[in-house]
Amino acid sequence: MIRIILIGYMGAGKTTVGKELAKALGLTFYDLDWYISTRMRRTVKQIFDERGEEGFRRIEHNMLHEVAEFENVIISCGGGTPCFFDNMEYMNQQAETIYLKASPEVLYAHLQMGKGVRPLLLNKTPEEVQLFIREQLAEREQYYSQARHIADVNLMDNFAKIADTVADIRNMLGV
Repeated sequence: MIRIILIGYMGAGKTTVGKELAKALGLTFYDLDWYISTRMRRTVKQIFDERGEEGFRRIEHNMLHEVAEFENVIISCGGGTPCFFDNMEYMNQQAETIYLKASPEVLYAHLQMGKGVRPLLLNKTPEEVQLFIREQLAEREQYYSQARHIADVNLMDNFAKIADTVADIRNMLGV
């Protein structure tokens, strides 16, 4: 039985790497935010709007406990998932955890290219987004660094480098 959980800041490439890693290993991929949206029949933004961040984090915690019981899976978590409740400790008990680590500059560039709605970044200027990323990343590092493994994803800017990252993770885990 294989269970791998990817963590890291938004824009680090958790979903991209997760899908490719799952394909390479023949496992099922779950994006926790997608799983929550499907089960709640609401987007993450709608849940934030209706229940606030605290309400969303409670739902996220419960859904993490559900999906982390599945076998032969790769799970990518939202950027804040490890930082609330006992989530990081629980993930380490349930799976091989991998922190996809990137610099604030790389994260900002990835978020600029992304198409998804990021509730925590709405209505911020580019300068405010950059400051927000730096401050939040500094706060969250204490949780992210508890992962069993760390993968540097600063240079993951094309398909070949994504494949290299997946190969590095497979070597790291021996799978």
